[in-house]
Amino acid sequence: MADPNTNSSSSVTDGMKTYCYILLYIALSSGQIFFNKWVLSSKEINFPYPLGLTLLHMVFSSVLCFVLTKVLKILKVEEGMTLEIYTTSVIPIGAMFAMTLWLGNTAYLYISVSFAQMLKAVMPVAVFILGVAAGLEVMSSRMLLIMCVISFGVLVASYGEININWVGVVYQMGGVVGEALRLIFMEILVKRKGLKLNPISMIALCLLVPWIFLEKPKMDAQGTWSFQPLVLALNSLCTFALNLSVFLVIQHTSALTIRVAGVVKDWVVVLLSALLFADTKLTVINICGYAIAIGGVAAYNNFKLKKEASRVGIISDDPKSSPTPKPSSSAQ
Repeated sequence: MADPNTNSSSSVTDGMKTYCYILLYIALSSGQIFFNKWVLSSKEINFPYPLGLTLLHMVFSSVLCFVLTKVLKILKVEEGMTLEIYTTSVIPIGAMFAMTLWLGNTAYLYISVSFAQMLKAVMPVAVFILGVAAGLEVMSSRMLLIMCVISFGVLVASYGEININWVGVVYQMGGVVGEALRLIFMEILVKRKGLKLNPISMIALCLLVPWIFLEKPKMDAQGTWSFQPLVLALNSLCTFALNLSVFLVIQHTSALTIRVAGVVKDWVVVLLSALLFADTKLTVINICGYAIAIGGVAAYNNFKLKKEASRVGIISDDPKSSPTPKPSSSAQ
């Protein structure tokens, strides 16, 4: 007979580990945003090549993953990757992820970190609209109300922005659309097939092609440009650590927990950016609008949680059903 005190102690230990993983994710995610802004800023490191920076992140992660999986064999990779799976799943997901990282980092050249985070709150709206178009979501009055609340909150927050730059807004919203498409592709191409993919190498390839045509000529024309190997290597290492923390949180909790933790992270980033960066001036309208949007995001996450719980309950009650493998995803 198992000792109840031992089980209780083990449960508390597991709970503490989970909270530590979540706090690690929030710290790394927030820190990476500020780190990227610091590297790209003309007033700091002055490396104004967001596409090149993102490409460097992916190349660094690819090399490190290769060393950990093939050389040191610390991590295991899933076998059974075929050409069909690669072309229909890895390529589109990698391309959308590359688009998200590229456009999101480029937005930091034009708008403040806090405003970028406010615009990211519209993510559930983009995912829902694309999900309805793809047949993955069902239009309902409740979901429509939630989407309207989120959109209204972002609109109010944008109205309160003092130094709005529409070029930065376009880049950030492009990144939001790219991330929404990536999530849709994950749902269609991966989740239904029960696969686990980590298309880091494909992301690097998708970034390499536009970098050759868009940023490499600028870097060649400038001749000498700011390049600090130690800073950029540390920045890339932080990106890899962030992706690893996402994996740990999802492994011990769920993808929904990442979204909830992301809401907390967004608030941390918005408030800290007002203290760290001179280009960030929060107004009462900013804060009110963002609070409304975050309230809508919380309602969306709660709705998805109840929907997932009911779906799992139906499957578990059906004796003919069999559990399907749960995919994992990486995110920056």
